[in-house]
Amino acid sequence: MTTVTPAASTTPAATRVAAEPRPFRRPSTRRRSTPLTIAMLAVLAYFLLPLFWLLIASTKSTQDLFNSFGLWFSHTPRLLSNIRATFTQDDGVFGRWLLNTVLYAGASALGAALLAAAAGYGFAKYRFRGHGAAFNLVLGAIMIPTTALAIPTYLLFAKAGLVNTPWAVILPSLISPFGLYLMRIYAEDAVPDSLIEAARMDGAGELRIFCTIALRLLAPGLVTVVLFTLVATWNNYFLPLIMLNDPNLYPITVGLSSWAARAQNGGAGASSDMLALVVTGSLISIIPLVLAFLLLQRYWQSGLATGGVKQ
Repeated sequence: MTTVTPAASTTPAATRVAAEPRPFRRPSTRRRSTPLTIAMLAVLAYFLLPLFWLLIASTKSTQDLFNSFGLWFSHTPRLLSNIRATFTQDDGVFGRWLLNTVLYAGASALGAALLAAAAGYGFAKYRFRGHGAAFNLVLGAIMIPTTALAIPTYLLFAKAGLVNTPWAVILPSLISPFGLYLMRIYAEDAVPDSLIEAARMDGAGELRIFCTIALRLLAPGLVTVVLFTLVATWNNYFLPLIMLNDPNLYPITVGLSSWAARAQNGGAGASSDMLALVVTGSLISIIPLVLAFLLLQRYWQSGLATGGVKQ
């Protein structure tokens, strides 16, 4: 019996390896663009230079603000003394302004986020008569500047007897058309309809579904609305200016503006370093906002990313 053995391959090993198909490698997409780098550095300088100037100016006296270079320290830095003088000026009213601002911004941000979440969830998961018209009305309200509504709001609150009270600042800030729009878009994908139907089959009511299931899924979007409303209320100037008459109820924006007016006009109680105190108070006022963004940044980013991806 003859055994046939396969002939040995005469193709060299190097030739066989070269003939085998190589895995496809996507070309690198990282490209360096000098004009783009320059543009990004210009944008970075545009945003950081004012903060750098504010930090430098807070270490100077009023005289040094005008006699020294704006983007560098003076010969006698006095940041701690400026902070101490800011909190002791006018019997420590700056501390009250800071607490007022925390109250106004915190209550408005939490309230606006909850209202926006409830309304956005309703628009996303329920259909009712006038659904489209009501949502288009919300979109139209986004385009109305808040300053245009300040005088009508003042007249309404004057009729209700709420002028010169904290409610005159908190209640108008609870309405956030942009927050409602954002939460509606986010709730459409973040809360699956199948999960709602399963909860209904288990006997859960609509309010319980929203409070125990939907709110947890909407948490990243809630943080986004909280941050937007917090910044808007913290920096709000015109509304508390026309609503409040008592200096003890002022937020930081209106309080520092009154100090700046006294420094320029030489009003009663004005000191020679009043302008330096205004600058130092401005630096102190942005620290809570920076901390809030740093602490809530990951929730905010995940909320924007999840809301923008179709589940």
